[in-house]
Amino acid sequence: MRTHWVHDKESLTNFFCEVFLDCKSDTEHIFVIHHSRNDFEKLLEFYQRNIKDKEWHMSFNGINFDAQITMHILKNRDKYKQMSGDEIAKDIYAKAQDCIKRSKNEEWQEYKEKDMPIKQLDLYTMNGWDGAQRRASLKKIQFSIDMHSIQEMPYNHTAVVEGREMVDTIVNYCRNDVYATKRVLELSKEGANLRKSLSKEYNLPLHSAPEPKLAKEIFLKFLSEATGINKYDLKNSQTSRKEVKVKDIILPYVRFKTKPFKDLLEVFENLVIDANNLKGAFKHTMHYKGAETVFGCGGLHGCTDAGAYESKEGMVIIDSDVTSFYPNLAIRNRLAPAHIPKKEFCELYEGFFEQRKKIPKKDPKNTAFKLILNSTVGLSQEKNSFLRDVQFFLQITMNGQLSLCMLYEMIMDEIPGAKPLMQNTDGITTLIPVNYQEKYMEICTRWEKITNLQLEHAYYKKMFLWDVNNYIAVPKTGKAKCKGRFEWEDYEKYSTTHLHKDKSGLIIPKAIHAYFVNNIPPEKYLAENRNIFDYCIGKRIKGRWKFQQTCVIKGKIEYQDLQDTIRYYIAHKGCKILKTNLDDGRQQQIEAGLWMQEIFNVYEEKPWEEYGVNETYYLTEIYKEIGKLVKKQNVKLTLF
Repeated sequence: MRTHWVHDKESLTNFFCEVFLDCKSDTEHIFVIHHSRNDFEKLLEFYQRNIKDKEWHMSFNGINFDAQITMHILKNRDKYKQMSGDEIAKDIYAKAQDCIKRSKNEEWQEYKEKDMPIKQLDLYTMNGWDGAQRRASLKKIQFSIDMHSIQEMPYNHTAVVEGREMVDTIVNYCRNDVYATKRVLELSKEGANLRKSLSKEYNLPLHSAPEPKLAKEIFLKFLSEATGINKYDLKNSQTSRKEVKVKDIILPYVRFKTKPFKDLLEVFENLVIDANNLKGAFKHTMHYKGAETVFGCGGLHGCTDAGAYESKEGMVIIDSDVTSFYPNLAIRNRLAPAHIPKKEFCELYEGFFEQRKKIPKKDPKNTAFKLILNSTVGLSQEKNSFLRDVQFFLQITMNGQLSLCMLYEMIMDEIPGAKPLMQNTDGITTLIPVNYQEKYMEICTRWEKITNLQLEHAYYKKMFLWDVNNYIAVPKTGKAKCKGRFEWEDYEKYSTTHLHKDKSGLIIPKAIHAYFVNNIPPEKYLAENRNIFDYCIGKRIKGRWKFQQTCVIKGKIEYQDLQDTIRYYIAHKGCKILKTNLDDGRQQQIEAGLWMQEIFNVYEEKPWEEYGVNETYYLTEIYKEIGKLVKKQNVKLTLF
């Protein structure tokens, strides 16, 4: 019966191994090529079975590494049959280093995915963990999914492998990575099934595509069919510009009445932006009605002072978001990249929006159209995108900010006592007097007619605001909306959208949520939460540094080098973990003060008391966060 295989390879100077694990069972195959054991013939036979039975290889960074080596082995199979295990391992090592070098230099690998006889599912690229915004290593992911064992390769790749112990150690390390990859596959099942469906629907190789590429390839197919332009020609077309004068792209309806916003419009009108260097090209800050709003090339964000805000004493919190803001702004104003036929682009783009409303959410097409709508704006400013036209990008983002500020001004100008709480890319949150709700909605309707956009509204009972990126909003009905470091539920569920983020000390945001939303004292919450992983903190060393553990043993200070990725918790007893510079010996504590750390790279199940968790540390951090919103005299520090 056909199956598919999760796998990983390890290549050292004179050693090679590959571990395969059935994606649906515990069936495992281990192949070693070394002077002490040569499984080349068995490995080749296994590959040939994979090809014959159309079995897939599933991996973490497989397309640019593991599959390249697989192709190299298949290409050189006749030569390898005449070589010893030691010779084969050394040749594979040379190929492995070539793959790594090409990746570092951002060069194309030797073999293209479409030419591989064994089909690939690469979880690294599929989840976008190879991109700058979401970059994450497998070790980082192991921490995020609470793997029982977080292992680093104990030997440098240049090490000469000798002896059974070294062989077994490397193989076990490889096995641990394979089991981690299989767990990631299980968590990525929904995304993998989506890509499988869309690949079949549109006859495109999308199985390992991250969301932007998935959107780009499907949109390219539709555009090619609509315009009659060859996909290759369309894919290699762009609009190149040296600069964009923002005054020339501001939409006619953008108008303001009050001086603060008239001054803001003047700032925008005087902007000339370098089209080839958007990052940091524009930043402007406006202080207005107690809120600070920051404008940039991509959008705006801002908020008032950190605090706890409530709908009480004649006030109500209303959140208004623009429906599919940037896509609709482009659609309603018939905006398009200059090098793409405008009629076809606009009709297609609007068609995606309108069709999506008619398609059930469970249908893969619904998700595909959503991705196209949301990704197109971002793709229009990417250097290697066929949609690149920086003016199109700025037409949307600049007018989006100004349009939203029109609503902002209207509410503040026409509703006495209105207080701005937060502004972000696609909406605003405001505290207004209850008796002005009808006026608020009338303003919103007027704004919708001016801009030809639609607003969606939500009412909040409470809003706990640290800053624009980190807050907890409690709606009148339904679950609390948590953002930034308070998105504890997505971390707890191991959502693939959050595995690249830092879930260290998850007990802290969980306890803060319980305190503000459910009125549970932090001490009580900690007493009821005995999940040791929630107390763990993850760190990875970078650059010319190493982790060291310093402990006092029998009155003497002893140092122990640690692996590059560590997991630990704060304990009553333990050691201090230091960062030590490899060049000058400088040392830094990873946790300042008297707090002690207990390394927890390998999970141990035992009674809670035996972990020795120092709950005082976590309560201190929890109350620090609470204290940022609530006056100190109102916070009962039962900790002390």
